Amino acid sequence: MTETTSQSQQRQQPGRAGRTEKPKKILVVSAHPEPRSLNAALAAFAVDELRAAGHEVRVSDLYAMKWKASVDAEDFPSRDPEQRFAVMADSEQATLAGLLAADIAAEQEKVRWSDAVILQFPMWWFSVPAIMKGWIDRVFTAGFGYGPAVPPPYSEGALAGRRALVSVTAGARESAFSDRGIHGRLADLLYPVQHGLFWFAGMTPLEPFAVFGAHDVSKERFEAAKLEYGRRLEGLFTDEPVAFRSLVGGDYDHDMRLLPGVEVPGTTGTDLHVRPA
Repeated sequence: MTETTSQSQQRQQPGRAGRTEKPKKILVVSAHPEPRSLNAALAAFAVDELRAAGHEVRVSDLYAMKWKASVDAEDFPSRDPEQRFAVMADSEQATLAGLLAADIAAEQEKVRWSDAVILQFPMWWFSVPAIMKGWIDRVFTAGFGYGPAVPPPYSEGALAGRRALVSVTAGARESAFSDRGIHGRLADLLYPVQHGLFWFAGMTPLEPFAVFGAHDVSKERFEAAKLEYGRRLEGLFTDEPVAFRSLVGGDYDHDMRLLPGVEVPGTTGTDLHVRPA
């Protein structure tokens, strides 16, 4: 599952990604165990492009950090060990009291600091790698990303004002991730991240950037991918986001079900939760 590229492929020309009147703050979270991988090269390219454009960038390289992926009671050191471990309640109490484990608190501070978050990962078994899922599970605690102490989900909520971009690699060809492709649409596979993480927590997701056929990327294809990724990074704060419907915008009933007739006839599946153009 490791896609490699030469050191020469990792170099790129100085960029101009996302030039705006005011420099922005971007958090890049990457997940790949091989520092010479295509994913590592794409993460490095993004960091260099964004910095060349004048932005401030922080990086969370989860494998280099040896990030702990599993949620457990040690994440909330102030909780009463004699009581039953209730993840949501204990995480909310620790979050609001400022008593989370140090590694979680540090990552939450990076997210709060940021104007945009970029997740860089390979698609493994149609999902994010376990270490990145663990970053999501542990960092987006109750009281931080969701819960009664913050604004409603699926709206300009807890982490509103931040843009979010997925940069993903996949071993299969692009056609396999199409509407009739055997793997299913990429938009559906990434729905748990795009809608269930970013939009749920109030962040504004952009259309994902993807490199397909990632097990065998020639120098020429890598250069083309960098060119396209550079364009996406340049539009990080100006491109139109995915137009997910807001929970509080009048499209859903009290039971969080989409009202009948608000969709374009024939719309099905996850497309129901995207506003029509």
